[in-house]
Amino acid sequence: MERPPSPRLIDPMLAKPADAPAAGPGWAFELKWDGVRAIASLDHGELRIASRSGADATRRYPELAELAGALAGRSAVFDGEIVALDDEGRPSFQALQPRMGLTKPDVIRRRMAEVPVTYVIFDLLWLDGESLLDVPYERRRELLSGLELEGDAYRAPGHHIGDGAEFLAAVQAQGLEGIVCKRLGGRYVPGRRSDDWLKVRARLRQELVIGGWMPGEGVRRSSVGSLLVGYWDATPRDAERLGQPQRLVYAGGVGTGFSDAMLTRLRELLEPLARPDSPFELGEDPQLKYKARARERGGLRWVEPVLVCEVEFTEWTREGTLRQPAFKGLRDDKDPRAVVREHA
Repeated sequence: MERPPSPRLIDPMLAKPADAPAAGPGWAFELKWDGVRAIASLDHGELRIASRSGADATRRYPELAELAGALAGRSAVFDGEIVALDDEGRPSFQALQPRMGLTKPDVIRRRMAEVPVTYVIFDLLWLDGESLLDVPYERRRELLSGLELEGDAYRAPGHHIGDGAEFLAAVQAQGLEGIVCKRLGGRYVPGRRSDDWLKVRARLRQELVIGGWMPGEGVRRSSVGSLLVGYWDATPRDAERLGQPQRLVYAGGVGTGFSDAMLTRLRELLEPLARPDSPFELGEDPQLKYKARARERGGLRWVEPVLVCEVEFTEWTREGTLRQPAFKGLRDDKDPRAVVREHA
């Protein structure tokens, strides 16, 4: 009897933000990989990579095709993260930036040689025609381990069962992003943010929507000096349930963390998105805050809030803005309308 094909798309399960690791028995702990989420569907030797938004990203990462040869004709659906390493061998979202958003095959091949990526697999959702979504977490991990996936462009690292606080401390000492706590016995819930998965960051990070920018000073006068960023006050689903439109909340300006190449790319992406008025409706008024500086530099530039970036920062201020924010990169795998504040 022929096995049913693997589903081509499963919405990834999401983790809830937490300030500290889960305590007590019944939890496993994994490294939080600093890359982009991807669902890999393998069927009859054909591999398809889907981003978190559901977009087909297979052609962007040609090196991952070698995963198709690792299962000798078996079918499977994996959940994992595509990562690139920095100069110190650590997963780095910034290092991955040159591989994101590419469409031209010749550029992709060139960047593939310059910035190789690895698909880090941490869950098995489907195997040989059978769904594993309702199978307990530890059994899914056992089946994944049994596949012995270890190649140049893919791997399935193990998980840790024990003291979550000690695991987080070890991660912090290595300068890594954080950990994910996963409840033993938990099922995989596609597209949902569940209490069975908790993410604890070693440093605060937040996805934000770009709503405007201000020109720089000196050598950066003709370039981007800082980005004005924000988040929506509710998800589309919650806004619909409440019967009110989404409103964009101003979260502050970000003026550090840019490479010269990123500044050029940002200018190219932002200029076509220009709009005459501010998209921010809640929070501190950026027009008042930056009025004097904006006049000196030629004014604020407002844009349609459709670009998503990731920012690292120390804390939220009492005014509801970011303290000491640093730009980490652009995200092309996140629906901008789904960007809400994650940390209190």
